[in-house]
Amino acid sequence: MALKCGIIGITNVGKTAIFNCISKTKAEVTNFAFSTNKSNLGMIDVPDERLLKIDALVKSARVMPTSVDIVDIPGLAKGSSQGEGVGNKFLADIQQTDAIIHVLRCFDDENLPHVEGSVDPVRDLEIVDLELQVRDLDLVQRKIQRVEKLAKSGDKEFKRQVGVLEKLAEHIENFQNVRGFVIDPEDKKRIIDDMYLLTAKPIMYVCNVDDEAAATGNKYSVAVQEALKDVDTEVLVVAGNLEAEITELEDEADRIEFLSDAGLTEPGVNRMIRSAYRLLNLESFFTAGPKEVRAWTVKKGSTAPVAAGVIHSDLERGFIRAEVIKYDDFIKYGSEHACKEAGKFRIEGKNYIVQDGDMLNIRFNV
Repeated sequence: MALKCGIIGITNVGKTAIFNCISKTKAEVTNFAFSTNKSNLGMIDVPDERLLKIDALVKSARVMPTSVDIVDIPGLAKGSSQGEGVGNKFLADIQQTDAIIHVLRCFDDENLPHVEGSVDPVRDLEIVDLELQVRDLDLVQRKIQRVEKLAKSGDKEFKRQVGVLEKLAEHIENFQNVRGFVIDPEDKKRIIDDMYLLTAKPIMYVCNVDDEAAATGNKYSVAVQEALKDVDTEVLVVAGNLEAEITELEDEADRIEFLSDAGLTEPGVNRMIRSAYRLLNLESFFTAGPKEVRAWTVKKGSTAPVAAGVIHSDLERGFIRAEVIKYDDFIKYGSEHACKEAGKFRIEGKNYIVQDGDMLNIRFNV
């Protein structure tokens, strides 16, 4: 399932350091603005303690978490939509992602100059929003021109689409993001979705703070939370440098002690990964056996055959039924047999909608 989250932000906010904390692929980190000319693609494991609890009962040979792709987009700057900084190539890279993680600089560091001359995450947020809006407005205006030509034939549907697009253009011109544009879902699918507009993508914000503010945040992160209080989004606090140090520790006991000293119970990037997973509208189901306990990814609302196809195409093609145990029931009763005895083992057909945490055994015949 090739779904990608893109990490964006003003240059020199610590995006790549955070990317390196969560990705299996490491990227070069520098203190120089616009020093990178390409986006970095990585893969991240989605932390899920449920896997370990299942394995404690099953005692399989290995545990396999699910994963999603992550893209570290090089730093943007004021005027990026007109080619400033490293140009607008990276706006096109953002266009290819499914959701956005916007990292905001919420720390002072005299050795890391801010491209705008001072630390102000709310201003930075507005700069990036404007650049994305300018790009979106250009795409909408181009589509208006194309649809207007079709509407000259007298087709009422094309005329209606022009009206919708003109309202959308006005919405963006008022410095509003497309995700806040009220539109019928079917119209959105037919008129807007094919443009892959940047500000239509679901978004979350990460306040990159200094080590001392890892657990509590600071004045900068508070300002961001206040600015976004009326926006339907998630704002997380992560101490990028601290997380990078934790990642370097090989001993689990050392990691736990390090986290405790910082006032944390788990790495902040773990919360960020799980939030990104939800942002992509994904959920996990599990398979368990002597060889492995494994998490698999499906879009919310997927049917059992679709979930079977994630495991292997043969399972979807020859799907007969799914044997389903809820995670909570499995942990409570301790085994498949005990779940059957308690009436917590269900047989589901092709129309069953898979739920987050379902433990599935697929019966098929090819």
